[in-house]
Amino acid sequence: MLARLRRVPFAAQVLLALVLGVALGLVARDMGPVADGSPNWLTSTLQTVGSTFVTLLKVLVPPLIVTAVIVSIANLRQVSNAARLAGQTLLWFAVTALVAVTIGIGLGLLTQPGRNSSVDAAAQAAPATTGSWWDFLTGLVPANVLGLQTSADGGLSFNVLQLIVLSVAIGVAVLKVGQPAEPFLAVVRAGLAVVQKLLWWVILLAPIGTVGLIGNAVASYGWGSLGSLGVFAGAVYAGLALVLFVVYPVLLRLHGLSPLRFFAGAWPAIQLAFVSRSSIGTLPVTERVTEQNLGVPRSYASFAVPLGATTKMDGCAAIYPALAAIFVAQFFGVDLSVTDYLLIALVSVIGSAATAGVTGAVVMLTLTLSTLGLPLAGVGLLLAIDPILDMGRTAVNVAGQALVPTVVAKREGILDVERYRSTSTVDPLARVDERAGVDADLRQPAAA
Repeated sequence: MLARLRRVPFAAQVLLALVLGVALGLVARDMGPVADGSPNWLTSTLQTVGSTFVTLLKVLVPPLIVTAVIVSIANLRQVSNAARLAGQTLLWFAVTALVAVTIGIGLGLLTQPGRNSSVDAAAQAAPATTGSWWDFLTGLVPANVLGLQTSADGGLSFNVLQLIVLSVAIGVAVLKVGQPAEPFLAVVRAGLAVVQKLLWWVILLAPIGTVGLIGNAVASYGWGSLGSLGVFAGAVYAGLALVLFVVYPVLLRLHGLSPLRFFAGAWPAIQLAFVSRSSIGTLPVTERVTEQNLGVPRSYASFAVPLGATTKMDGCAAIYPALAAIFVAQFFGVDLSVTDYLLIALVSVIGSAATAGVTGAVVMLTLTLSTLGLPLAGVGLLLAIDPILDMGRTAVNVAGQALVPTVVAKREGILDVERYRSTSTVDPLARVDERAGVDADLRQPAAA
């Protein structure tokens, strides 16, 4: 039975699970809460299934980032333009973010969401977690070798930005030490192979996780709350669509690449991002499709994709904060000047890194509002529909995280163009070679 299921393409499995999740969510919503106001058994089940799947993904991401970044930096010793690759990656992160925030500002001025929405002023409330530039600067320094920090609920979580900083430092140290570091590097390579195997076992559960995630979203939030914020939600999704289906294809065309081939290759990651609402949780699939479907060398993709998963957020850190800041300003009757709009652009281009350790568009939004001096209580006005918007935002985030490495690899002449143009794509759930345990180019540095 499982073998037969694995023959069904990953995208088809997720799509079928999405339809089933919507159906179960509607049933759960129709059942309503139990007598004491708590969720009914079906809603609770869907919530548990979805959250468990995302948790399983996230718990394996820290060892994946550490091992993959160290190995990728070690592999870059065979690439003469490693520093240029890193610089070009950051440059194109900034360029695409600037385009995205410009679209967000333009749509905000055109649609006037704060004046054309009927949201109740009683919904305003300051968020429990906020972002700041000081948190970003202090957050760059790892507090411990595991990148552990206390989460908002009192538990422990991983600061992904700190993990990347630590991993880059270890990778550079491996390069500097040279031959004596080879035994250590061999252990890290073996660890990467083991972590990847564990991750693919978890990703086999993606269709089940999709049922829970989508079902819980429909049961808990529905679409009724969109009424009072319809103009704002429509503007956000219009902006996301413009970036995903206009800006990205134009960039691909300018570099001689087919947009259709890009979407065919990256679609499994984009689709999983939409249902999971987690760039970090989608990271294993994003990295695999970027390498095997889009032709980006593993030595570069294993560095660029994890970096993008924490700092490349055209949906959460560009379009959404721009539109939300304009909404809050209009709702409270604050006139924004040209300088304010320039500040929105500045925060969107460089601010996503400031929230890398504390993921979520709400933190990015509070950073934007505080920079502009707008009331943080305005965040509460938008929370009712945030989960619905977050699905589209995360899908665009992940698409950008696959796009930039592809564009940079093409510009630097290291993209496997034949693989990119191939009409066949690798299913993310395809069986990995059991004898090798990992793809061959993971064991050997990729050619420049």
